[in-house]
Amino acid sequence: MLEEIYGWIQNISVYLIVMAAVMHAIPGKDYGKYIRFFSGLVLILLLSTPLLKLAGMEDTFRTIYKSREYEMERQEIERAEEIYEQSDIFGFIGEDPSEGETAGDSNVPGEEVVQEEGRIKVEDIEIGE
Repeated sequence: MLEEIYGWIQNISVYLIVMAAVMHAIPGKDYGKYIRFFSGLVLILLLSTPLLKLAGMEDTFRTIYKSREYEMERQEIERAEEIYEQSDIFGFIGEDPSEGETAGDSNVPGEEVVQEEGRIKVEDIEIGE
């Protein structure tokens, strides 16, 4: 029990020190009120952690956070996939990723490609005439 209280006080202390350093590091006073507001919300959560543990609500909040985080990541991946499909990158460069280039399919005259056990070795590349 004392270890939990000690850890809780230690978390709050570290948080307050970090926030004091952040407040001194920001240039100007324009963003100070936003940072103080956000840090106040986080401090309230830190202070209420023991009450949430006693009430059994910590696991509920953690589950809600994880499900929302998963949903946001899924939506981000779907947006990236749509952008990728809309950009048609392989149509732009004229290659199909399913058609791999094999050894000896070189378009450079005088170039011989030798494939050895997972390695590709290029011999005799001539530049110019």
